Amino acid sequence: MTRQNRDNQGGSSSRNKNRSNKNSDGRRNNRQRRYGSTLKSTLIERNASEIARMDEQARSRFEQTPPPMGFPEDTPEPKSFSFEWATIPVPLKDEEAMAGKVMRKGEFGWLEDERVDQIAVLAEGYKMTLEQALSLRSALLQQKTVYGHGRLRSQGKNMLRLYKEGVSVVDLSTRFDFPPMNIFRIILTEMRWSKSKIKESLRQPSKLSKREREEFEAAEAADRVSNVDQGESQERADLFEDILADWFEDQGVRLRRQPEMVKEQKQDLGRPVRTPDILFLDHVEINGKPVAWIDAKHFYGADVDFQRKKMAKQMARYIEEWGSGAVVYRHGFSANLFMPGCTLLDANVLDLSKLGPGE
Repeated sequence: MTRQNRDNQGGSSSRNKNRSNKNSDGRRNNRQRRYGSTLKSTLIERNASEIARMDEQARSRFEQTPPPMGFPEDTPEPKSFSFEWATIPVPLKDEEAMAGKVMRKGEFGWLEDERVDQIAVLAEGYKMTLEQALSLRSALLQQKTVYGHGRLRSQGKNMLRLYKEGVSVVDLSTRFDFPPMNIFRIILTEMRWSKSKIKESLRQPSKLSKREREEFEAAEAADRVSNVDQGESQERADLFEDILADWFEDQGVRLRRQPEMVKEQKQDLGRPVRTPDILFLDHVEINGKPVAWIDAKHFYGADVDFQRKKMAKQMARYIEEWGSGAVVYRHGFSANLFMPGCTLLDANVLDLSKLGPGE
């Protein structure tokens, strides 16, 4: 596995945990916001009745009339399977500690080998692997980018002024702590370029002026948040999904895979609507919880606000149709990560040799 590819594991970024809040009297409160979400035990207790409803929906889905989406007309009588799936979640305190070490101001690009080696050494002091730490960084970068977009736009005129004075986009990124490509887009917007013109120009940078083309190339090279070649990463994600589905089929469980459901829903509905990676046609319990469907994620499940909300929104569509399910994270997950109706699993029971060493 190359340094670049290892750095590309995962997904999302962080609302600045050092951002101060205001007290009720309007004064600023400099107390740091606690890392992560509400304690998992509290959320489980708070959502107990909803979780019970989701579990019951999963158990009774074969008795539904009409049947849920994705069930073939000739679905055979379901069998029952129960699996014990050992997991090793990452303690929240270890994730929090690494979150403070993998992020640096103005660092949005691919990491040099020396920096990756440094993170690897730091990870040895915590219950996290290098791949988990790099995936956590990706999640934090995405969140930082999304949640900071308003502040970025507010600096647009100032950035354009500096750009006209000769300051490069990459230097502006380091100074203002925003992704280079996002800064480049904001500068073009401040230059009164339309959205369509910006989109077309970035697709065909040869049409840009000499400086804009050079700035674009430098910004793209220094930005792994806004511009990531996901080809190889997607291939590995697809292979991970196949490994997971093959494992269940080897145990005798009947299921449907995402590609056939995508094809079916395009024909029937015009577009994919609800397509988990695996839809079970048998009763499956994992660690004592009913699992009607599974989604595979080729990254680390971080207790990071943006990633968690994005995931929960996606899983809610599956829960609405079939009840409780599970998410299998290729690189494990935070012990404090919680999504109602989702059993969280890692890949420890799977043979991942097809993915290659370190993957």
